[in-house]
Amino acid sequence: MSFSVLHSSGVPPEHRFDWWCEVISQDVAPTRITSEHTRDFTAGAGAIGLGAVQVTTLSFPAIRSERTPALIRRSDPDVYELTLNAGGDMWIAQARNEARMRAGDLGLWNTSRPFDARGLHGADDGTSRAVMVHLPRAELPFSDARTDQLLASATATDRGTAAIFARFLRHLVEEAPSMTDQERARLGPAVWELAVAYLADRLNAHDRTPPEARTRMLLARIDAFIDDNLADHALTPPAVAARHHISVRALHTLFRARERTVAATIHHRRLERCRAELEDPALHAVPVHAIGARWGFCSPSAFSRAFLTAYGAPPGEWRRRAGQTGQGRVRGDRPAAPRR
Repeated sequence: MSFSVLHSSGVPPEHRFDWWCEVISQDVAPTRITSEHTRDFTAGAGAIGLGAVQVTTLSFPAIRSERTPALIRRSDPDVYELTLNAGGDMWIAQARNEARMRAGDLGLWNTSRPFDARGLHGADDGTSRAVMVHLPRAELPFSDARTDQLLASATATDRGTAAIFARFLRHLVEEAPSMTDQERARLGPAVWELAVAYLADRLNAHDRTPPEARTRMLLARIDAFIDDNLADHALTPPAVAARHHISVRALHTLFRARERTVAATIHHRRLERCRAELEDPALHAVPVHAIGARWGFCSPSAFSRAFLTAYGAPPGEWRRRAGQTGQGRVRGDRPAAPRR
């Protein structure tokens, strides 16, 4: 499973725009691209191979991208492009639909139909960014007629399955460079199932969603809920189960194949938040016990014992060493993962 990142900085300025057009043609689909920045086109592209699922990351200045009938006849990968707008404003039109995508929105387009897309305004540095998940049309559990209802529409990612899927994509892009080929391969089915679950939610077609996708989306929602509520002392397995309308037994069954149980997961993530804050120079004036309390530890002694067990040093000592070395892990430790 491959991982690669390319940037126009490695290409002579006069050839950068042509280089970019060729990258898009090969990694996405043949497209007619125009821009006012062709003299020194600053852009990047990354490819994350996940087995049957491929993900492309793009960064680029203001452009216009058109896929014409002639280009479709020339070459068609026959995929839906599920795109997360990771920065800037974009506009897309396809199948008599059009939408303006704000930063953070999800959108869908089909390589087998003509489209017109434009990067309108970049982020603060003038650069637009996108993460594209390539979904083979023939393998989706929905008919083209049904899926095409979503073409050139923008979905905010502040709640529901859209929020879960967008969060997963962002984490994937952040972590992919440090993953092994085997780790990326294992994530392929997860990306596919979350994408299908997201589309099923938009189409109100949950009956067409495979059980594996429903289970993975439920786990993703549970993970997000845990992460968002670590500071709450009342965050316990019964509270997590009740929030997701399942029994505690069903919740433990969902976590059975994982490294940690529900309680151990909560404990581990709290410790990781504390460790990160102890290593942050900007928080050096915050008392150690306040950091522990902020992330759900009920008493300073309980926090100190838990941290010492997980990392091999008490939190105050960890902070001191982090300040001396620039990093906290004095011996490469990670939190213990007992099953509780």
